[in-house]
Parts: sequence; C-alpha cells; structure tokens
Amino acid sequence: METSIARQVSPAPRPTLIDDEHSVTGIVQAAMADTADPRLRQVMDALVRHLHGFVREVRLTDEEFEFAMGWLASLGHATHATHNEVVLAADVLGLSTLVTVMNNSTRDGRTPGALLGPFYRANAPRYACGDCVVQDDAPGLPLLVSGTVRGTDGTPLAGALVEVWQASPVGLYDNQDPTQPDRNLRGCFHTDADGGYRFRTVRPAGYPVPTDGPVGALLAAQQRHPYRPAHIHFIVAAPGYRTLVTQVFADEADKLASDVTFGVHRQLVGTLQLHDQGRSPWGEVPAPFYTLDFDFTLEPGQQTFPKPPID
Repeated sequence: METSIARQVSPAPRPTLIDDEHSVTGIVQAAMADTADPRLRQVMDALVRHLHGFVREVRLTDEEFEFAMGWLASLGHATHATHNEVVLAADVLGLSTLVTVMNNSTRDGRTPGALLGPFYRANAPRYACGDCVVQDDAPGLPLLVSGTVRGTDGTPLAGALVEVWQASPVGLYDNQDPTQPDRNLRGCFHTDADGGYRFRTVRPAGYPVPTDGPVGALLAAQQRHPYRPAHIHFIVAAPGYRTLVTQVFADEADKLASDVTFGVHRQLVGTLQLHDQGRSPWGEVPAPFYTLDFDFTLEPGQQTFPKPPID
C-alpha cells in the first residue's frame, strides 16, 4: 500500500566529467553556481562564458595559451612601487576608457570622466588658490589655469577640492624623472566662495607611455605608436557630489585623435590661449604665457577617492 508521505526527490547531480570542448563551459559554470554573493556569481559566470567563447572563436593553440599566461605574469613582474604595468595594459587595450565612459555619463551637463592613468600619486602638495605647482626651473611657457566648479543645478561649489597632476614640458612625470623634485607638477587646491579655482603651471607636453615592458612589446607587435596628447589630470570632489576623475587636453596637442589609451573625450578638449604681450590678470606673469579656462560640473552622489596605482 502506497504511503501518503511524499518522497523527497534529490536534485540531479551536476555533470563533472568532460565529454568534449563544448561540455567544459557548463561544468565550470555549474561548479560556481553556489557562490553566495550574487554580483560575484553574475560577473564570474559571464567571465567564464565569454573567455571560453573567445578561446573557441580564435581556436587558441597550446603554445599561444602558454605565451598568454607568460605575458600576464610579466605584467605583474613589471609592476612595482613607482610603475603599474597592469594599469598600463588596461589603458592601451581601451578597457580603462570603456569602464570610465560606461560609469560617467554626461547626463544633466555633468563633465565627462577620463581614465585615472598609471601615474596618480597620493599626498600631493597643498596650495592656496592661485599658487604655482612648478617646483623647478622647468622649460616651456607658463600656463595659467582657472575655472569654476558647479553642481548640475548650476550652484557654484565653494570649498571643492581640485587636485591636479601632469607631465613636464619634456613629457615626464616626477616619478619618472630623477631631475625633478618629488611631487613636482602636482597639487591640491580648494575653490573660493564663488566656486572658482586657479593655479599656475607650465604647458605640458605629449609623451610616450613606458615601452620597456610587456605592454611596449605588444604595441610594437601591433605597429601602434605609444604617444598620449598633452593633458592635465584632474580630480574634483565636494561633499554630497560624485567625485570626478578626468583629464583636460590641449587643443593643439599632437595625437589627439590617436591617443594610445583612447582617452580623449570630445568635451574634454580645452582651449590653450597664447598671450604674447601684456601681463596676466593674476599672478603678474609677463608674456608670453598660455591661459586655459575650464569649468567642471559635478552630479549629486557619494564622494569617493581613487586608490593610487603607485606610491
């Protein structure tokens, strides 16, 4: 006689043995299916699916796979306290810019973001509004930078943090050039009561990204140039607003349309105006000099700060 107690049916066992190349992906995904964190489960499931699909599409050979693993390992070996080859690889593959553009829309007039890059350092010198970030006798013409920081509703943001860093007129950051003072051409400012900021620097130059590591070898194999157009990096932050990480590019800079890191957003090209006579309206800088006026617009959100890729 049948019992009225329903039998508990055990779930079918997950496949664990490989039959062919097409069975591998499902077995790997099933093994990760119990991941407790739903976002981690989603990301890893998609990663396995796309990685396995890539391998099948290009029919990766054993030798190519071994080379690829060695290249990835070499990125770590080439990364140290003053250089981050992993970030550089993400930059020249366009990954950094893709993530930045996806997560930093221009809605409501917000200033677009740009990649942080591998040369951002913490503990930049603190300066008063209008001070000069040049600590040495750098060649090249002075550049006077100014603008206003506002919210998307047009409100000027007093006391907002404006942090800047750039390469020298010979195309080197301080950590690359032993002749420059430590943290040269870097600085932190705060906006005035009207949301204005201003500082003096020297016109930057375009430069090649480091090519003495595995990323340089990849660029050479692809017959790509390693150059970035002249630019200044900015972090703009205020309580109650989403922190902006961006760059402003010189409008006359070479390689604007072929930046090796694909980082030039159309709205981030600034106008560097040459003044060949007279004196500056602030700072009493004799001609010739350049001026750059560039405003930033922040959207409401959480104030955060990026982790420096180097010391």
